[in-house]
Amino acid sequence: MINRYNYRGVVWIDITKPTEDEIRSVMEEFSLSRDIAHELISPTIKSRVELYKQYIYVILHFPAFKHSHTDSEVRQEIDFVIGKNFLITTRYDTIDSVDKFAKVVEVNTILDKGFGENITGEIFFGIVNEIYMSLFNELEYIDNWLSKIEKNIFEGKEKEMVRALSEVSRELLNFRKITVFHREILDSLDSFGHRMFGEYFSHHIKSVINEYSKVQNILTNNLEFVAELRETNNSILSTKENEIMKTLTIMAFVTFPLTLIAAIFSIEADSVPIIGSPNDFWYILGIMAFACLLMFAYFKHRHWL
Repeated sequence: MINRYNYRGVVWIDITKPTEDEIRSVMEEFSLSRDIAHELISPTIKSRVELYKQYIYVILHFPAFKHSHTDSEVRQEIDFVIGKNFLITTRYDTIDSVDKFAKVVEVNTILDKGFGENITGEIFFGIVNEIYMSLFNELEYIDNWLSKIEKNIFEGKEKEMVRALSEVSRELLNFRKITVFHREILDSLDSFGHRMFGEYFSHHIKSVINEYSKVQNILTNNLEFVAELRETNNSILSTKENEIMKTLTIMAFVTFPLTLIAAIFSIEADSVPIIGSPNDFWYILGIMAFACLLMFAYFKHRHWL
């Protein structure tokens, strides 16, 4: 599907889930190379930026989270073709932040306001900034998730939180893996954009880099927080396991003398003390009870209980 926005001689072509016919028509209208057209028809593996004579080609990948429109993929891709009088964006899934910015562009176009001299650059910067704002929101969602995990850890739900910590850690690691190359892409785009569009483009790309740096700082903080929560959770689990092992060990030590006493009095000998006398059963129980009390007193004295 193609959406077209025109403003003061500049056109933004936004293509969602492109078909071969749509890409062919765009290629012919804006004189795109066949290599670029081939790249636009389907997703690619890596983010990158390439400088051509009349335009700059940029591929950026962004994390796709569970509550986004993508269920099976962990990343979403946007391809940008940035020319002096046109901008082409291609995406292979619904991306709410791009749709939101498209509505802003539509309103500003109707009202004839909101853009300066470099309209193409401003649209590109607006899209990327809107995406980074959505990433801020995603990280805020994860931050709330971590707060719930922290609360559950100290409410005695350590075992359940082992899986929760693994899941949130996976989300953050995928986030970092997908966005780690953005800084290199943006730095290269800064150099290419300055050569093609001038100082104005370079000035705005630096603001985008600042937004990216903020996202990475929050991501790093969340990863460190997850590591601390996992260490805390493991320590509490280990402490509880040690307490259980100590209890089982004490029970084993307590039952051992009882078993020994019972075995001694069960020996078939000619003369076994107590056995055969009146109330011999209760005497043996008393001896066992005394042995238990003695063991517990010893454990208490050693501060093992």
